[in-house]
Amino acid sequence: MPIVHGINNIFNLYFFLIILRIFLSWIPSIRWELQPWQTLRQITDMYLDLFRRWIPPLGGLDFSPIVALIVLQIVQNIIIYGMMSIVR
Repeated sequence: MPIVHGINNIFNLYFFLIILRIFLSWIPSIRWELQPWQTLRQITDMYLDLFRRWIPPLGGLDFSPIVALIVLQIVQNIIIYGMMSIVR
């Protein structure tokens, strides 16, 4: 079970990093080319860009992170519950 908890924690950490990225994007004075913001942006944007390609901004608002978070949660649940059924 420790492996299942570890993988679950990785999903939760990534979810938190995406939320942090979303909130920081509302601060116009953030200099994304500096650390640690550059690393945060690189880690999260590789996933978020998958959804940005398919979901264009509407009225200046980017809804793709919402869809990305929902998909991340669905994948997390499928993997964790699948692993738990195998471990039992």
